[in-house]
Amino acid sequence: MSLAFSASQQLDLPVARGAERLPAYLDDEQRVVEALLDPKQLDPLGPGRYRYTVSQVRVFQLRIQPVVELQALHRNGRLELEALDCQLEGLGLVEDFRLGLCAWLAAGDGGLVGEASLSVTVSRPTLLRLIPPRVLEATGRSVLGGILLGIKTRVGQQLLGDFQRWCQST
Repeated sequence: MSLAFSASQQLDLPVARGAERLPAYLDDEQRVVEALLDPKQLDPLGPGRYRYTVSQVRVFQLRIQPVVELQALHRNGRLELEALDCQLEGLGLVEDFRLGLCAWLAAGDGGLVGEASLSVTVSRPTLLRLIPPRVLEATGRSVLGGILLGIKTRVGQQLLGDFQRWCQST
């Protein structure tokens, strides 16, 4: 039996100084991706492609560490990030795992706007067969929501901080 869960998060972040420069900043794709995600966990694979080792997540008694291959590209005036592939390290018990990530950032009127959607479909590990599927799916939604909230917090702190440093250096 497979489990499926998803979460999404929207962003509407005012930028007090230099908002008119946001489109040029978002064009520096690698810099923006490194400000969005922890650069110590990010490996560039080529133009617009990255491998990101997500911080270890604990769900019930399982420790899971997803490694996601990401593609970043500019389309329709926005920077888009999409998961191309994902492997679970440290968990040989899952036969089928799919992760979906679609996210975008754009310069809006006076700030940054964006949205991220994260979804997972996974076979039910034998160790968790006694836990009702509804409980597992609710926990999964909660974990995904926490991941997206963490990214939103990074955008509000690290990305805006990096944007201010970029404005001062250019």
